[in-house]
Amino acid sequence: MDTANMHYAPISSVWEAGDPELIERMLDFYPTIPPEPILDSTYNAGRFWKGSNRPVVSMDIDPQYKPDIVGDNRKMDGVADTSFGVVVYDPPHVGPQGRDKSRKRFDVDFGATMQCGKDEDWTLSYLYPPFLAQAKRVLKPEGLLLAKITDMVNNHRSRWAHCDFMRMADEAGFTVCDLIVKVRNGPMVSDKWRTAHHARKRHCFWIICRNGNSCERG
Repeated sequence: MDTANMHYAPISSVWEAGDPELIERMLDFYPTIPPEPILDSTYNAGRFWKGSNRPVVSMDIDPQYKPDIVGDNRKMDGVADTSFGVVVYDPPHVGPQGRDKSRKRFDVDFGATMQCGKDEDWTLSYLYPPFLAQAKRVLKPEGLLLAKITDMVNNHRSRWAHCDFMRMADEAGFTVCDLIVKVRNGPMVSDKWRTAHHARKRHCFWIICRNGNSCERG
């Protein structure tokens, strides 16, 4: 028997369960240093950590969620350098496209509060570089950045946010180590549109970046 591989437990590049389960699996699989403390830089209601016993420092720009740190993750005022083993990032994935707020609560349900019109080149990718600079600063050497990114269609074209994020993370000095496709049961369907020109997305990406030069675990 080859005992060298007895503890080999691969992680799949396609995930069909929930985010909390995937985050826990990633936190078991990827770290080369202890992952705690963990900074959730887009905490919101904390749904990633339901049932988790891990110590998580919560950050959100909206005080209604009572985060540990009320602040913009593009500035991270008062957060010390090299203080976290993991930073988790789940930025807005669509712009403020909903109109019937009383019924759909679009902005609340989808975090659609950041503009992505002509002035922003029809994307939300302008949010990434200032955040990445702060994540790089507050992460310990060899710490991990786990980012949930979703592509969108805006102004009649697909906008490839996950490609932008990986390129920008590389430019910020991270090593982009992995990409996991998270699949949900079915695509979101709107009765607003009568003709489809793009596939309805039923997936997003979790991008794993290391604050170091290698993806290999020691």
